[in-house]
Amino acid sequence: MRLGVLDVGSNTVHLLVVDAHHGAHPWPAHSEKVVLRLAEQVGPDGALTDAGADGLVKAVGMARAAADGLDAEDLLAFATSAVRDATNAGEVLARVRDETGVRLEVLSGADEARMTFLAVRRWFGWSAGRLLALDIGGGSLELAAGIDEHPDVAVSLPLGAGRLSRARLAVDPAGLMPPSAEAVEHLREYVDAQLDPVVKQLTEVGWERPVATSKTFRTLARLAGAAPSGAGLWARRSLTRTGLRQVLGFVRHIPPAHLPELEGVSAQRAHQLLAGAVVAEAVMRRLDLDSLDICPWALREGVILRRLDQLAPM
Repeated sequence: MRLGVLDVGSNTVHLLVVDAHHGAHPWPAHSEKVVLRLAEQVGPDGALTDAGADGLVKAVGMARAAADGLDAEDLLAFATSAVRDATNAGEVLARVRDETGVRLEVLSGADEARMTFLAVRRWFGWSAGRLLALDIGGGSLELAAGIDEHPDVAVSLPLGAGRLSRARLAVDPAGLMPPSAEAVEHLREYVDAQLDPVVKQLTEVGWERPVATSKTFRTLARLAGAAPSGAGLWARRSLTRTGLRQVLGFVRHIPPAHLPELEGVSAQRAHQLLAGAVVAEAVMRRLDLDSLDICPWALREGVILRRLDQLAPM
């Protein structure tokens, strides 16, 4: 069957259309995204602004039209931290439903971690043993660990790269000055404090294979020498702690406006790269991880796999 997956994240609204059936690899047939940066369109009261809501309604309407045009039999639409944390989330979701006919499912942070873990498990298979799955998004950090398809621990922390860039790094709006050394150190201390409660939880569960997903980790791995996207889906990619420290050591001195000049860094997310690197370094250091395997599947694929499992004949 042909499925459409609509991911409303902190940075983008991403439509992925795949051809899939239960027990098979979901093959992408179409992908398109709109950069909305919803997390940056939240007012002082915590509510998504009218402009943000307008942009969301328009993007969802376009995505539905595209999915219909590609004969998608089902559209799985979900929203993560940007909508989840908005104080007017209910009103915005109702407007999206009324004006586009699309019902957005708001995922909890723990559900994000669980479905990302499912995607990682299916990608690497049972031979990977106990898995640790890490995902840095725009608004949150997801961590999960376990031996089965459902993790024993699934945690979400407010350590997204976009969120921290706005709240903790005071990034120069023009992007012409890198954050101060003091700001970076304060961010590192804050991230460490947020990680304190979960380090013991994850360590007690344990893992044989630590894995990272998401655009942030893929970008950091590319900067550390991993194969480019042009090498294909099956190319093995990893990120070492030594390589990450080297990346962190030079990106912290580069003005955000110049980061897109680095290969693999997108202009839309360049201003979040430093915060993402600080979070990644803290997680690897606190969990004593020497290396992470990079998984090309993440939350969207997890949502697809869950849906296919639900449709499977008993």
